[in-house]
Amino acid sequence: MKIEIIILASAILSTGLMAGIFFTWSNAVKPGIGKLSDIEYLKALQSMNRVILNIPFKIIFFISIISVAFVPVLYFDLYPNMIFWLFIFTLFSYWVGAFGITLFGNIPLNEKLDKTNLESISTQKIKLLRTGIESNWNNLNLIRTISSLITFILLISSLILLNHSL
Repeated sequence: MKIEIIILASAILSTGLMAGIFFTWSNAVKPGIGKLSDIEYLKALQSMNRVILNIPFKIIFFISIISVAFVPVLYFDLYPNMIFWLFIFTLFSYWVGAFGITLFGNIPLNEKLDKTNLESISTQKIKLLRTGIESNWNNLNLIRTISSLITFILLISSLILLNHSL
């Protein structure tokens, strides 16, 4: 099997998994913990943010970033074909909308929460912390969800187009 197909399949699988993770957080996890009191919400989010940083998640996350970047490089011979431009758009969509938002949006919010000793701050500071994190985090995660889903769909579409053009 060609390396191009392996990388494209890896990009499809990993972005699909990431879209599923982001979607689940947007549609089940965050609405569920959103019903908790401020301190319960922050403790739950703090705990989940620590637990999700496990080896399988990191592997899928980094495979998605790397494979999406390699797809247009490995298919450069298709330039200026439309499929090549779909690969470029998926790279832009994923790197800005999923990776960039995670790196410069969600991670700083997660780190702010992680560095806070929730047992030692006042009720008012807990409320301010939740207010400063919750809606921003949710909005950023929605962007990641949409971006990952668009990337996943475009990669599958590109594969279909690629198979029809051969």
